[in-house]
Amino acid sequence: MTQFAIFDPALCCSSGVCGTDVNQALVTFAADCQWLKQQGISVDRFNLSLQPMAFVENALVKHFLETSGAESLPLILLNDEMVLAGRYPNRQELARWAKLPIEEPANNTAPCCSGKTSCC
Repeated sequence: MTQFAIFDPALCCSSGVCGTDVNQALVTFAADCQWLKQQGISVDRFNLSLQPMAFVENALVKHFLETSGAESLPLILLNDEMVLAGRYPNRQELARWAKLPIEEPANNTAPCCSGKTSCC
């Protein structure tokens, strides 16, 4: 079974909707994690400020923190192997790593107006 483990930096919450300062990258990533779960993929998130023992108990994460520091988080593990650090992946990356098809947005190639006018 495909399993992601996300080791977040110290955050007030993982959703990105904290107080008046909304972090859009976290909001998008939270939605992408929910999408993975809907596809049957296991996703566990660990917040450094709320679950510090999860960082210490995982040898790979502990070594990462010792060598790179907490400022290099987030750390993304796939089946206990590091796939990304320092930023959150986008949905296309998550889908590729999980070997999931991703629906592309509809491509509207029709011109904005007919060829008989010069509105474009």
